[in-house]
Amino acid sequence: MSVLIRNAQRAVPLRRIPLRRAVCVLRAALGAARFDVALVCAGDGLMRRLNGAYRRRPEPTDVLSFPYHRVSPGELPRPCSRDEYNLGDIFLGVEFIQRQCRRAGEDFESVLTVTAAHGLCHLLGYQHNTKAEWQQMYQKEEEILEELNRLTGSSLRPLTAGLF
Repeated sequence: MSVLIRNAQRAVPLRRIPLRRAVCVLRAALGAARFDVALVCAGDGLMRRLNGAYRRRPEPTDVLSFPYHRVSPGELPRPCSRDEYNLGDIFLGVEFIQRQCRRAGEDFESVLTVTAAHGLCHLLGYQHNTKAEWQQMYQKEEEILEELNRLTGSSLRPLTAGLF
């Protein structure tokens, strides 16, 4: 199945091929390789509008996920037709992410990949509203990033280590 990446901004140069490859590995590590997913690389303006409309926070953010299915963490959707083999859409706030990376001295491409992993987990029902939910989501992110690290030789870790 496909990973569609749309660049809806012009402020930050993107390397789509490595991002697509990483998302394919992450999706497979989640057991969801049969499902389509769309990533939209967005600027601050679009992220501000979406965050305001859907979360009542009119400010840019790093990632927003819009699942096609409602599932519990660890569950895969059960599509009834071919059209339903879709995890949903992930909006990556690339301007926001780039600013954060510059402040923290982090590698943009690595953080973009880890942020996409976080968005994928949200598409599959993982949340972080409580400490228990955060621990479950962090563990899943760590697990799928370890698989990506094993296959690519990278050393990516979840970004939300100090959330709770």
